[in-house]
Amino acid sequence: MDILQLLIGGIANGCIYGLVALGFVLIYKATEAVNFAQGDMMMIGAFITLTMVNEEWWGLPFGIGVILAIVIMAGLSYLLEVVVIRKLFGQPQFAVVILTIALGFVLRFFAGVIWGHDPQSLETPFAGKAFDIGGLILGYDEAVVIIATAVLTISLYFFFQRTRLGVAMQAASQNQLAAYYMGIPVKWISSMIWAVAGVTATVAGILFAAKGAIDPASGLLGIKAFAAAVIGGFGSLPGALAGGLIIGIVEPMAQYFAPPGYSQIMPYAIMLIVLVVRPNGLFAQIQQKKV
Repeated sequence: MDILQLLIGGIANGCIYGLVALGFVLIYKATEAVNFAQGDMMMIGAFITLTMVNEEWWGLPFGIGVILAIVIMAGLSYLLEVVVIRKLFGQPQFAVVILTIALGFVLRFFAGVIWGHDPQSLETPFAGKAFDIGGLILGYDEAVVIIATAVLTISLYFFFQRTRLGVAMQAASQNQLAAYYMGIPVKWISSMIWAVAGVTATVAGILFAAKGAIDPASGLLGIKAFAAAVIGGFGSLPGALAGGLIIGIVEPMAQYFAPPGYSQIMPYAIMLIVLVVRPNGLFAQIQQKKV
């Protein structure tokens, strides 16, 4: 029973890692750049939601606060690409990496100034509630994390497969020059992908804050999400979620079975093994360019 309990908690944590990893993969597929501030965007999204919902701040109904936070973060992510990232167009991708690392430090600094450095909890309608299934405790928060991740994943699948904007995003990610010649507004599409990545980060932040507490340092969770994206394959959206689930499940199992401290290095040990055995990730589709 203990193992099953750990498994459920690991799946819930893995869903959050996977959602942040989705943002990494979305931006990488569109621009071949890595946004190392994705975890910090998750943290900012959680704090914006907390501001909207918690009684000591605005005290809005939970659903309305969540929607507003998602819209605000989508807009901020869109503007970030237009105002900052786009200025580096044509520069080496390493410049974008350095920029997003610096952006993460800036976001954590301002989060500390605005909301403080003490951990804060998001007030949710399901806080403290749980199902008791034959002695197995499933918290409402864990159930919401798993269900929300499944709904968002299915929504993204249909968005990319069935909508004109989603298909245009896929085309731009495959070949920007060809997409441009076909009349697709590549720059606008790139900004929209950053907005979608901001939405997934915000949802992950809301779910993370609903399970526990949020503080500026929570943005460093993006490092584990990056490992999840590498494990799953940086070009694969399903792989990002799978990588997150792998890390989420392995962590509590290592904490249970291995000596103290080993659980902290397991995500990166798995990433190292995957990079050695399958450099493109477990679920990546290897494509060869013809020249």
